[in-house]
Amino acid sequence: MVFLQLKIKAELENVTDLVPASDDFEYFFQVKCNSCNEIHPKFVAINRKEEREVSGGKNATAHFVWKCGLCKRESSAKFDVASPVKPFSADANQLQRLLTIECRGLEFIGFDPRGTWKCVGAESKTVFDDVDLTEGEWNDYDEKSKLPVGVSNIESEWSRA
Repeated sequence: MVFLQLKIKAELENVTDLVPASDDFEYFFQVKCNSCNEIHPKFVAINRKEEREVSGGKNATAHFVWKCGLCKRESSAKFDVASPVKPFSADANQLQRLLTIECRGLEFIGFDPRGTWKCVGAESKTVFDDVDLTEGEWNDYDEKSKLPVGVSNIESEWSRA
């Protein structure tokens, strides 16, 4: 078992506190088997609200259960409840922890930020709760502060927690 943390970095224009828009957000990760080092060819979706049964465990569940296509070994991952999702703020302009996941038999090696996020206007405190990062960036206009707002140049990195 290993704990991995996902760190992100992004350019925020006149917004702060970038975070997934809801608790049932679908995270998209690239996964690698620790047994045979096979990398799954597609990104997999993981949701904090959905749990699946782990075979061979006594009522054990995980947010993600995966059987490697090459070696057929079952692996699992579970969000660390002691380490909640942390909003990204551009103040530091460096990679910041977003979330932590407990992994058994697998590692996550990639992250796709697609989906709906939310953020807050830096000047006006206007909540933008429909930030679509499917294309990797988002731009809008804050009517209260009369400033353009946006999220771009998203980077991510997995590391041991």
